[in-house]
Amino acid sequence: MRKLRSHFVKDITEDIEQDEIKGFARSVAEVEWLLLILVLLYLLAPGSLVEDRDRIISILVGFAVFTLIFRYLNFNRRQTRLKIAIETLVMIGFTTAVLVPTGGPASPLLNLFLLPIIVAALTLGKWFSLSAVGLVSLCYVYVAAETYGDVSLTNFSTLMVALSPFLLVAFITTMLASDIHVARGRIKSLSETDELTGLLNMRAFSRIHRREHDKAERYGRPYTVMLIDMDDLKKINDRHGHDAGNRAIVLVANVIARIIRNTDVAARYGGDEFVVLLSEAGVEEANDIARRIRNSIQNTSLEYQSHMVRTSVSVGLANYPEDASDPRKLVVKADHEMYRDKELRKSFPGKT
Repeated sequence: MRKLRSHFVKDITEDIEQDEIKGFARSVAEVEWLLLILVLLYLLAPGSLVEDRDRIISILVGFAVFTLIFRYLNFNRRQTRLKIAIETLVMIGFTTAVLVPTGGPASPLLNLFLLPIIVAALTLGKWFSLSAVGLVSLCYVYVAAETYGDVSLTNFSTLMVALSPFLLVAFITTMLASDIHVARGRIKSLSETDELTGLLNMRAFSRIHRREHDKAERYGRPYTVMLIDMDDLKKINDRHGHDAGNRAIVLVANVIARIIRNTDVAARYGGDEFVVLLSEAGVEEANDIARRIRNSIQNTSLEYQSHMVRTSVSVGLANYPEDASDPRKLVVKADHEMYRDKELRKSFPGKT
């Protein structure tokens, strides 16, 4: 029943994940600028303890240049988690660098370590966030060593106690991020599939149709849109009830999913109508698939409360580029052909 074609589902998943990563990337960029602004404000604040202002300014300029180049001037516009991981590591390095001349382990800027830790927890998962906390711990020990000359066992224990809030923040943020990710996955699944049939819904289908159309235009390949409408659902509902009607809809959906090819994808268009995208299918091949779907549904019966319930379908086809060059016009054309087929079958009941 849930015969969603793997490569199309993979495409949808990749698109959604890329959108998600783009959102994360925008947030990371804002965190980077926030880091710069906070350090700059501390530098300009009256009474701030800074041993070497020129060094701080050099660090600020270097981090700003990195952000501009890595975030805005790179030629690879595709966002990846690897890029976010690199930026997170650089943020940790930047924070470490500004701590040394601003008081070391007692610096008021110490809490800036929380920003890259939260970024790692929300965007890169549990293991990377734990690694980020480990790196922050090492950087903190390094800052303390730069300040005190060495780190004794007592100092080390004190440092680890000071770092415990960072570990707690990473743990809680990672837990929340994991719960949000699971909930988001369930929402995505519900938003892309039809609850009754398990086929795609029109939101997901339209996205796939747009992708297939762009590919067909680019490479000069055909494809066909097929619309399928059940002929007698109202009679089934009136005679046997809506539960029988729903089961008949599922039966038709299963037949469609079973017959179409692995490269094709089906969706519930609405009510008792279905739409199928036949990838790289010409007119002859599409007609053959339509004929097999129609015949299989006619030869399949639904057993419901000791009654054998039969149904049939009307089918309309529209081929790119033969029938239309616009995706919406293809669907409209297929819809017209479907109703034409329905009228023809009413006039000639034996015709298939």
